[in-house]
Amino acid sequence: MNPSRRHVLAGLTACASLPALPRFAQASVAQVSTEANAGSAAHRLTLAPARQQIAPTDYPATDLWCVNGTMPGETLRRTQGARLVVEVDNQLPQATSLHWHGIRIDNAMDGVPGVTQDPIQPGTRFTYDFALPDAGTYWYHSHAQSVEQVERGLQGALIIEEPDAPDVDQDLPLVIDDLRVTAEAAIDANFAVPHDLSHAGRMGNILLCNGKMVADHPVKTGDRLRLRLINSANARIFTLGLQGLEGWVMAYDGMPLATPEALPDRLLLAPAQRVDLFVDVTAAAGEDAFLVQFERDGGYELARFPVASGTRARRPAPSALPPNPDFPIDLPSARSVDLITEGGAMAWLSGARFKGEELSGQDLAQLGQFWAFNGSAGRPPEPLVTARLGETIRIRMVNDTRFPHAMHLHGMHFSEVRADGSLGPLRDTLLMLQGETRVIAFQAHNPGDWLFHCHMLSHHAAGMGTWVRVTA
Repeated sequence: MNPSRRHVLAGLTACASLPALPRFAQASVAQVSTEANAGSAAHRLTLAPARQQIAPTDYPATDLWCVNGTMPGETLRRTQGARLVVEVDNQLPQATSLHWHGIRIDNAMDGVPGVTQDPIQPGTRFTYDFALPDAGTYWYHSHAQSVEQVERGLQGALIIEEPDAPDVDQDLPLVIDDLRVTAEAAIDANFAVPHDLSHAGRMGNILLCNGKMVADHPVKTGDRLRLRLINSANARIFTLGLQGLEGWVMAYDGMPLATPEALPDRLLLAPAQRVDLFVDVTAAAGEDAFLVQFERDGGYELARFPVASGTRARRPAPSALPPNPDFPIDLPSARSVDLITEGGAMAWLSGARFKGEELSGQDLAQLGQFWAFNGSAGRPPEPLVTARLGETIRIRMVNDTRFPHAMHLHGMHFSEVRADGSLGPLRDTLLMLQGETRVIAFQAHNPGDWLFHCHMLSHHAAGMGTWVRVTA
C-alpha cells in the first residue's frame, strides 16, 4: 500500500446519489482555528448557511450549515477549571441546539431539546454558560434533527487543556467525518432513508478530516505530536492506523488512562468517540507520515504529515496525563438494570410502545421507528432508572440486533465491567457489536435528566433513545 499517491474523486460521477469512496482520499489537518481563554466573556457562535470546498476544486463548493463560517466549526480551547460562555446565534432555517459532548456539565446546559431546554428558534439566541471540570478532548454538535444538522456541518472540537501543558511539539485536533454527497458535490438531502434508519445508519461517500480533503501538516523527524482524534460521523466506525508515527494511547473520551497504552496496529473509533494519542515522528526527512482509514478495498488517507529534518533525540515514553476529578464506582452496592436493544432490518419490531401507545411493527416502520429499548421505540415517558445522588448504577446492555451501536450517556462517564469484575477505562460512548452483551457502571454524581442513546444518529432518530434521572 502506498498512501502517498494522490487520487481524485472519480467516483463522484458514477452515481448521483451515492458515489464511491475515493481510494486514499486525502484530508486536511490544517483548519484548526482556536479561541483563547476568554474568562467569563461570551463568545459568539453564529450558525448559518455557508459554502465550503470539500470536494476537489473541479467540483462545485458545497452548501453547508456552518459554525462561524466553517465546517467543522472553530476549535474552542479553554483551560481546565475555567468557564465556557457561548452565545449561539441561530441564523438557520430550522430550530437547533448545541450539545457539549462528554463534558460533565450542569444539566440545564446539556443542549437537548425536550429534555434540558427549548430549541433555539431561527433568528434567536441562547447563551450556554458552564464550568469545565475535566481536561481532555471533547466536541460540540447539534442535538436537534441531528441526522441532518450534524451532517450539514454543525459540529466542532472543544479542547480543555491541562493547566500544565504536556511535553509535545504540536497539539492537533483531527475531526474525522464522512459526508454523503451527490455527483454535484451537494449534500444528499434525503435524511430519512428507511435503509439508513433500519440498517447501519447514514454512511457517507467522502472522507474528511477537519472539513477538507487535501492538506498537509508539516512535522520534523523526532517531533512528538498530540493527536486528538474525534469521530463526528453519523454512523461510520473508523478503523484507523498510523504510518511513520509510533506512540501511545493517552486518553479515551477525554478521560486520561492511569498508564499509557502502546498504540495498536488498528484502532476502532465509533461515532462520537475520541482518543488522545501521543506519537513520535519516526519517518525520515523527505518522507510522509499518515493517519489512514482502512476499508475492505484498502486504505484511505485521512491526514498527511510531510517530514522535514529534525534535531530532537528520541524521548522516553510519556507519563500519564493528570487524572480528572474522580467519582468512584462502588460495584458491591450497585443497583442493576437491563437495557435490551431489539429491531432493525432482518429483525423487524413485532410491536413496541411509541409515545405510550403499543403499535404494530408495520405502523412503527411507517413512523420511521425501527428500533426499541426494553420494548419502547423512542424516548419513553419514564426514565430507564432513577438514581440517588452518589448511587452506583450498573446497566447490562444486550445488543439483540444484527448491527453495531455506539451507546452514549450524557452528563457522566462510565466504566465497562469486565468479565473478571474489574473496571475498564472511563468512557462516555461504548461500541457494542452485533449480538454482544456488555455491562457498564457509573456513579450518579450529576443531578438531572440525562439522555442515553445510540450515537449512530439514524438509529437514535429511529427509536434508540432513553434517559436516566439523577435526583439531588
